[in-house]
Amino acid sequence: MEKTVIHTENAPAPFQGAPYSQAIRVGDLVFVAGQIGIRPGESSIEGDIAAQTEQVLRNLSAILEAAGSSLANLVKTSVFLQDLGDFAAMNEVYARHVGGRPPARSTFEVAKLPSGAVVEIEAVAHL
Repeated sequence: MEKTVIHTENAPAPFQGAPYSQAIRVGDLVFVAGQIGIRPGESSIEGDIAAQTEQVLRNLSAILEAAGSSLANLVKTSVFLQDLGDFAAMNEVYARHVGGRPPARSTFEVAKLPSGAVVEIEAVAHL
């Protein structure tokens, strides 16, 4: 199967020019790199866990749309939180975006995320 690089200006470019793609499409699957709550074209993150989670999901949605998919087609996500104490607030925002048939998910507490982010989400979706 051919590997297709997905890129959109409606989501942040790879962090500090790092060698990765926003997403890769292989067959009917789209693998989206971890997204933090930074707005496209900006370099700083603002807001609490809820605001950052909203922006993360907007970024994921834009990338999936560019690939011909959507949040409704998510099959697996991994959520990285700076503090598991933020789980309930993140989960409230997350639930509004993933609908009644949510994807499989793993959630981890991590020591640090880029640019002072408090949440990062990576995803796999189908077309």
